[in-house]
Amino acid sequence: MMPTHDNDDQLNDANLVSVAERSSEIAASVIVNVLADEGIRATAVGGFTAGFRAEAPGWVQVKVLERDAARAKEIIAEIKQEHE
Repeated sequence: MMPTHDNDDQLNDANLVSVAERSSEIAASVIVNVLADEGIRATAVGGFTAGFRAEAPGWVQVKVLERDAARAKEIIAEIKQEHE
């Protein structure tokens, strides 16, 4: 979990957008940490339900503030290219 600061925008559903989905909380956390290293606050949502084995698998969404979405997507694309 990322530290919060009093003067930071609150990460809440009103101003968050999804920039990636992963099948596990661990994979989503890697993205959250990489984005944090680049100065983008992110959170992973849905980890609890992604662990269930049901007919409809759950996904963990990585969400960022709307204003950071474009840059976050660029960073995620760079990560993906490096690992292909």
